[in-house]
Amino acid sequence: MLSREEGAALAAVDEGDAVRTLLELIEVPSVTGSAAESELQHLLARRLELLGLDVDLWSMDLAALRADPDFPGSEAPREEAWGLVGTTGGEDGPTLVLQGHVDVVPPGDPAAWAGDPFVPRVTGDLVHGRGACDMKAGLAAHLAALAAIRAAGVRLRGKVAVHFVVGEEDGGLGAFGTLRRGHRGDACVITEPTGGRVITANAGALTFRLAVPGLSAHGSSRDQGVSAIDAFLPLHRALAVLEADRNRDPAPLMAEHPIPYGLSIGTLRAGDWASSVPDLLVAEGRLGVRLGEEPAAARAEFERCVAEACDADPWLRDHPATVTWPGGQFASGALPEGHPLAALVRDAREDAVGDGRPPVRGATYGSDLRLYAGAGIPTLQYGPGDIQVAHSAREQVSVREVVDAARTLVPVILRSAGTR
Repeated sequence: MLSREEGAALAAVDEGDAVRTLLELIEVPSVTGSAAESELQHLLARRLELLGLDVDLWSMDLAALRADPDFPGSEAPREEAWGLVGTTGGEDGPTLVLQGHVDVVPPGDPAAWAGDPFVPRVTGDLVHGRGACDMKAGLAAHLAALAAIRAAGVRLRGKVAVHFVVGEEDGGLGAFGTLRRGHRGDACVITEPTGGRVITANAGALTFRLAVPGLSAHGSSRDQGVSAIDAFLPLHRALAVLEADRNRDPAPLMAEHPIPYGLSIGTLRAGDWASSVPDLLVAEGRLGVRLGEEPAAARAEFERCVAEACDADPWLRDHPATVTWPGGQFASGALPEGHPLAALVRDAREDAVGDGRPPVRGATYGSDLRLYAGAGIPTLQYGPGDIQVAHSAREQVSVREVVDAARTLVPVILRSAGTR
């Protein structure tokens, strides 16, 4: 049942403005670590100021953050990182955090896109472009909900703290730095694309690097060498077995996923000359972390698998592969079982949109959820878009989903922070 204040704010949700905001955000090519990522933070800071929020925009001390023993890792080179938090002025109630990341992954092959990936296209109800669903639609939903509450003249008893962060795609630098600055809340909603679900748990993901030695020789005398590519094959088979073992009997929240905790090789590099036997192969990939599993335990199991495969191979026994862990290190994370935030968001969706309570699920990918949960802030994900098209040349989002997410956030905000 909607309150009078909720009804007034919902009536003020401006679909046209939400779409214009989304298009403006997509036009900024805010690839992780790029100057445009910082540009977008400054643009969003101005938007938050126009909404009447108190804005904290700061240049992060990268050296200090990287030296922190809990630093979550990063992959993209960067020279700067900006934090951004906007806070409403309530003083005597709880604080709800609305969180979203501003960075996007590179667009990849331009020929795979129907047009420039950073020139958004609208076809019917769909907006196309890099970052459309992951997750600039979520940012637009945050702004649309706050604008509607402001337009309706509703005054909050507690606070809303908007955390717009950089570096989520390669580890969570922005969220980590924001939390280290002291920004906190009583609950947090991250508007990652959730495909109509409420996501209360994320698997983790650890980036690994596997260096496999070979023995160089001229290609015409390959029998005098050992190809690092051939040496990698038994390791590849062993990792496939490890993935199958790690995915037996997943947690109920993850049961709908065919492979909840994926182990995949993302890059392979071997050799430096066509007529030489390659003496080194370097494979990089990601290891899924099970719900509740310590990352150190996952790393140890992976390293044990590699060591056992090496011991079983005549070449690798004396020339073992080495494992290192560069880049992003995502632990798993979850909303505490039975926490009222999930019911609050589900009820808000039903009341504001009228299409029933969304299901509760877990997600197979890592996200900033685990950093907020690790800081003691109950956190879930709910937002517009489908993760299945994220990071692809098919990336798109439905305008209706953006508006529905904004409408859902209105009662989430008002019921969390309270009204005067």
